[in-house]
Amino acid sequence: MEYLEKLKVVVVLAFTVLSGWLGILAIPVLLLFVLASFDYVTGLMAAKYRGDKVSSYKGFRGIMKKVCLFYLIAVGAILDYTLLYASQYIGVDAHVNFVIASFVAVWLICNEIISILENMKDMNVKFPAFLEKLTQNIRTQMENETGAQTIDENEDGEDNTK
Repeated sequence: MEYLEKLKVVVVLAFTVLSGWLGILAIPVLLLFVLASFDYVTGLMAAKYRGDKVSSYKGFRGIMKKVCLFYLIAVGAILDYTLLYASQYIGVDAHVNFVIASFVAVWLICNEIISILENMKDMNVKFPAFLEKLTQNIRTQMENETGAQTIDENEDGEDNTK
């Protein structure tokens, strides 16, 4: 078997396992992985334009933040399973899977797109203005529908609720 054929088989097998395990979350998780990678790379490229110094410490911190994105989806999935278990325990038959995890994933995808666009803006790359507005609108609607607030960490390590 050729190298490319073997690679195709591995990719298809990996996606099949991932989609079988994650179900409806497979596509958002895959999209988030791709967008987080793009954001990391565009962030490195934009650092030069911002006058920032790229260091291994900052790079490692960035990677750890990207890993935590997937932990947030896992927390949403755990909450989904907890609610499903609780509903079955009280006799309510709720057949809804990954509602919270899906909202978290879509919200994170919107944040990654906004961050990529900000990085491109810092590099003076021209793009249609509606992309940023549309993405921010989707994120805002999700926050309004769920009553969510964003918790940001400032430079001192303190949490600020927005």
